Amino acid sequence: MSIIQKKSLAQEVADRLIAGIVAKEYTIGDQLPIEPELMKMYGVGRSSIREAIKILSIQGVLRVQQGVGTFVVSDNLQESLESQINRAEIEEVLEVRSLIESKIAAKAALHHNEDELKIIKSYLDLRGIMAEKNQALECYEADINFHVSIAEACGNPLLKEIYKIASKQVMRTFENGHNNNTDAFKASHELHTSLYHSIKERNADRSAHIAQQIIDKLF
Repeated sequence: MSIIQKKSLAQEVADRLIAGIVAKEYTIGDQLPIEPELMKMYGVGRSSIREAIKILSIQGVLRVQQGVGTFVVSDNLQESLESQINRAEIEEVLEVRSLIESKIAAKAALHHNEDELKIIKSYLDLRGIMAEKNQALECYEADINFHVSIAEACGNPLLKEIYKIASKQVMRTFENGHNNNTDAFKASHELHTSLYHSIKERNADRSAHIAQQIIDKLF
């Protein structure tokens, strides 16, 4: 199953609620409709509503008063990191990735477990197979998921989330810039294999060095 994920239902609900606040459908001090009404309005389950409210509570937009309800407490909406990255130039996104790539690889070498290592290897193998078959889209997805699975294993949730968001933009660049050709992915597969083995051997310094070599080829 692909690690690349679309926006969650909870985030979509949160975005709809934010749009309502911006449009003054809800103003500061207003109480949101109760959960069953919100579920009906947005066509989602209870867990998605609760997660959306949690997202906006963390952002300081909503406040939940137990036994009373959920209230709008701010309309000072800061743009999400994902929205900022989606608007950014690809050069800016690649710069962010280059700054954290080696750190993530080093931490994954130290913190990965066996299940995470198996996932990394599965995407490495898939990347190689799809590159040899010149199945471009599948190759691009496998490459992105290889790197994202390393981020999943790094032990730092914030680094992982930043990397996953940035990788969505990189995927779009692959789709637009490689003309359905996998030659570059074939050429770099040995380097990616070396990165996997360095992580497997828990060699943080070598993992960081190889990861930086990989990212340098993008510039």
